[in-house]
This record gives sequence, C-alpha cells and structure tokens, in this order.
Amino acid sequence: MGIIDVHTHIFPPEICLDRERYYPREPAFELLYQDKRKAPLSTAEGLIEAMDRARIQASVTFGFPWSQADLIRRSNDYILKAMGRYPERILGFACLNPELPDTLKEGERCLQAGMKGLGEIAIYRPETPGAWKEMIQPLACLAAVWKVPLLLHVNEPVGHWYPGKGRLPFWDLYDLIKAHPKTLFILAHWGGGLWWYQLLKREVKEVLANTFFDTAASPFLYRPEVYEFALKIMGEEKILFGSDYPLLTLNRYQRELDQAGLTREQQGRILGENTRRLLDWPSSARH
Repeated sequence: MGIIDVHTHIFPPEICLDRERYYPREPAFELLYQDKRKAPLSTAEGLIEAMDRARIQASVTFGFPWSQADLIRRSNDYILKAMGRYPERILGFACLNPELPDTLKEGERCLQAGMKGLGEIAIYRPETPGAWKEMIQPLACLAAVWKVPLLLHVNEPVGHWYPGKGRLPFWDLYDLIKAHPKTLFILAHWGGGLWWYQLLKREVKEVLANTFFDTAASPFLYRPEVYEFALKIMGEEKILFGSDYPLLTLNRYQRELDQAGLTREQQGRILGENTRRLLDWPSSARH
C-alpha cells in the first residue's frame, strides 16, 4: 500500500511568487512565512513533484486561514482545481478562518464541491479562556453533519517558542472534543501531546475515541522516541503521517521511524493505511 501524507500546504502561484504583497493585511501569514529559507511555499505542481521524488502515493492538502474572505475562497478554489487535475493524488480540505462571518457557508461550498474535510484550522493569536472553543464549535458541528474530519492546529504548551506557536488552553481543546463525540478530529503536530493524558482514568481514552493525531513537524518538535510512547499509550491506529510539506519532506520522518524501532507493519499503518481507512481514499495504491 502506498504512503499518504495527511498534512501538506499549497498556495496559488501568484502568492508563491510575491508573498510580501500579502503581509500588510495578513499579519499571521507574515509571522509564519516571512523567512523564505525556513518557510518555503509550494504550488500544486511542486507538491506533485515532491511526492514523486519521495514515492508518496497521495496527499491531503490545504491553504492558510487568511483573515480576508476573498483569499480564503481563492485558496480553496485553487485546491479544488488541483483535485480535479490530480484526483488520485491530491485531496483537499477546506481551510477556513472561524472568525469570519461566512465561514460555515464557505465550508459547505467546499464540501459540496468535493473536499473531504475541514482544516487546517488555526488561530495564531492568544484567546481568552473559552473563546477558542466557542469559535471552533460550529465547524465541529459541520464536520459531524458531513461525516468528515476536522483538522486542528495544536501545539505543545511548553518548550521553545517558534512562529505559529499559540497559547491554546488544553482544557478548551479537551472540552471541545468531549462536547462533539460524533466529530472526527485530527489534531496536528501530535495534538500538542494531548494523547499522553490517556494514562489517566478511563474517561480520556473514551473522549478521544474519534480523535487522531498527525506527525506534522515532528522532527522539529519531538525526539524519535515519541513514536514508541505514542504506540504504547494510544496505539498505532491513531497516528497519521503528516509532513507539513513544504516545511519538511518524507526522508526526515522515515529516519525517525527507523530510529524509533518501529516494524515495517507499524510504519505501513502510520504512513498510509490509517489515513486511507479514515478517509476511504484513494481507492488503489498505484504509486
């Protein structure tokens, strides 16, 4: 079975060519992408070329949660076109900004057009307790109605600062998941380590029954032993390979999977089988 990357980003060519033009009205975008060397941008064609080099069968991709509705729509339209050009290679999620008034309408438009999830949903500025949960809840409801995953940007609450590291209270995240047991959640970047709390009493494991965790940016954030502990605590079926391309490529993850001592069968589930089962896509492993 082929490798599936559940966490990649692509942008329309005009944004890739002139990113500085968008900085004045998009401070979060500037924060994350002002360093061209450390934060490259990619088009759909760049993603396909990278997938071919790494022998990745398919990728889930999305844009950026812009603060301007026209950029949200333009980015989602670009990804829909990429899905049309590469139907067996690229699957789009609707990237939305929950602070915009027409977010649910845009999400429904994208799902009706063929996208199979919502994400990566990210709020990069501090929020008062409870505010983050209130903003995300309508999207959790939408995902449940459509029976598609909701992929959330989550980061570890301790350690070094880096662009994009937010101050999301873990209790807000946990309460959101608990309040929406029918929603499929994918928590990016190992969910900030939320899975660790499954070592507590039975409730946490039950609350996280429909929650999956992707590995995006793992080599930057965690030691390779994270795989060993995650397997013991939550099981291999909950771990989804995500590269955060173009930030990182497959070879960095492959080295760490080998260093962690995972069997080929375990690696196969993490690198593709779990995501294929969750999304029921793609239907064949041709690459």
